[in-house]
Amino acid sequence: MAGVLLLLLLLHLIPGLATAIGSICGGGRNYKADSTYQSNLAVLAATLPSNASSSPQLFITANATASSSPQLFASASASMYMLALCRRDTTNLTACTECLNSALNYALKMCPNSRTATVYFDYDEVNALRPGCLLGFSDDGSFLSPASGTTGNGTLFQYFSTANIRGNDGVVADAVRELLRQTAQDAATTARRFATAFMDSIGRGTTTTLYSLAQCTPDLSTGYCLACLEQLLGTVTTTNSLRLGGRIFLLRCNVRFEAFMFFDDKNIRRIPSPSFLAQAPAAPTATAGKRHEVKPWVIALSVAAPVALAALCFILYHGWHLRTKGTKDKGTTLQGKTTHEFQERDELVWEMETELAEFAVFDFHQILEATVNFSEENKLGQGGFGPVYKGHLPDGNEIAVKRLDSHSQQGFIEFKNEVELIAKLQHRNLVRLMGCCSQGEEKILVYEYLSNKSLDFFIFDENRKALLDWDIRLAIIVGIAEGLLYLHKHSRLHVIHRDLKPSNILLDSEMNAKISDFGLAKIFSSNNTEANATRKVVGTLGYMAPEYAFHGLFSIKSDVFSFGVLTLEILSGKRNSHECGNFINLLGHAWQLFEEESWVDLIDTALLPNGHSEEMMRCINIALLCVQESAIDRPTMLDVVAMLSSKTMIVDKPKHPAYFTGDKEAPTTNQSCSVNDITISTLTPR
Repeated sequence: MAGVLLLLLLLHLIPGLATAIGSICGGGRNYKADSTYQSNLAVLAATLPSNASSSPQLFITANATASSSPQLFASASASMYMLALCRRDTTNLTACTECLNSALNYALKMCPNSRTATVYFDYDEVNALRPGCLLGFSDDGSFLSPASGTTGNGTLFQYFSTANIRGNDGVVADAVRELLRQTAQDAATTARRFATAFMDSIGRGTTTTLYSLAQCTPDLSTGYCLACLEQLLGTVTTTNSLRLGGRIFLLRCNVRFEAFMFFDDKNIRRIPSPSFLAQAPAAPTATAGKRHEVKPWVIALSVAAPVALAALCFILYHGWHLRTKGTKDKGTTLQGKTTHEFQERDELVWEMETELAEFAVFDFHQILEATVNFSEENKLGQGGFGPVYKGHLPDGNEIAVKRLDSHSQQGFIEFKNEVELIAKLQHRNLVRLMGCCSQGEEKILVYEYLSNKSLDFFIFDENRKALLDWDIRLAIIVGIAEGLLYLHKHSRLHVIHRDLKPSNILLDSEMNAKISDFGLAKIFSSNNTEANATRKVVGTLGYMAPEYAFHGLFSIKSDVFSFGVLTLEILSGKRNSHECGNFINLLGHAWQLFEEESWVDLIDTALLPNGHSEEMMRCINIALLCVQESAIDRPTMLDVVAMLSSKTMIVDKPKHPAYFTGDKEAPTTNQSCSVNDITISTLTPR
């Protein structure tokens, strides 16, 4: 009876401040009055909203079982699971509590005695900056599983404005979908699983600006969050994307767009209108029987505009020509043009591009001051294209400065490649590019400084490896996997790293893994993940897939192979290049131990004894799947992230790995392969 009284009290005292967008009741499965289930529902209803609003993430999951009410009989059917989430941009915690209480109030009214209910609440345009929220409860134990609310249509709800955006329907629809797609990607790749954005001039001939928001529950991984949001975006039709606003919900994620600012987020990102919006509309054809008189001022403007444009182009060209003329006879001649001419032209174009790029341009003198003239005391290490220095900016921020070797034949090209790439990539498991500098022969990249150096600094050192317990190592493996998944599938550009190794995995102050060094990466178009051939193989012995090392063929499966090697090294604390028993490297040794069910002998002694044997064996299995000889047999990083995220997902048995027989084709000598830190910059495949 106490549960009933508490529910009635909630129904009468909680004001309906927010607006119910939608509710979904569980198909006919009800609880009885005065039952244990109702009592457990009352327990959670009394505490969950305030607990959610006091959480830093404005999110909470909880469950109550028969043990919550000792005086009642224990029963599996009495178990109660609840989830609550407020919009992440709010700073008004009271409003969050009020919204969740209103949502619960509404659920109890609209789904009386229902064992399962989901409610989506939000505010109208006048109160748009107050936080929306969602709340759900169920008696099903899988309700709180991250995967349960990200797939299927059981909790799917859509609500769209009745007014349309004026403009070219096809152009508007494509622009809206692009806005939502990029917002969803931003949300999935940020730690708070929340992102906002806006796009102005959403359609040709209109000044309409749209604002968008995407959010997942913060307990979801990047892969699960993106999969959930992509499912929502898959429901957006051409008709829906022409609306002046819309909201789409699943239990674990939601998106919204409006023609007005409906959130309060300092991290809002401007997404440029797609390039097709800048194309001029086709000239209208004359209607039979009608003639339109052209005003004189229209003719004047039509003539003046192209003349002014032509004059501007001439001035720019003339200035460029004068600059290049003085260097025409300098440098080494290359097919009728000098090296200096090509470099100056590229630098001029690059300078113009930086105005629209997503990175800062540093002055060379700033870099000199920050690094104390590149002093040896500030040197952190030597990279493939030059040394790396620690620096201090005037505001106190620490930076890592990568100074490219001026003697590198492709220094500027690699530099420009890396800058253009990294500036477009943002993920919690990627090293962040803070800026760059180019002055004459000096080509410099400025990164965030990561205090714990690189992964090899820990896992291959007998003393420091003890600092990496199992939980940290597993988190590093998962972080690398999610970073690669972002590069391969979810980034604005599809990227293959091609030189993944421990020294290119940096660790922040909390030991989170961040992938670095994208200067060797290959940029792919949107859907191109097929193997590509190159006559320049760049990578490190011991981490290169066989099809890449022997034939110059690379694909996303090349990175998967490197990830598998890296995972085995993290698990064992040994380099792949070391001879292991009868095998020339770690791969064959790991595969034999796994086949003989003696996999525990592979695990780093610093981790033993340990109570995570099943997780360890599963990681070895996944790693061996990644290093299989045939690229076709290897999983994608999406598969890898899914296997790492689920303890119940069935993992296939691996076939033998590459290089495990020690045959003559392996890119090694008969000596110990302890040369895996050698980076190949040029190699002509057979």
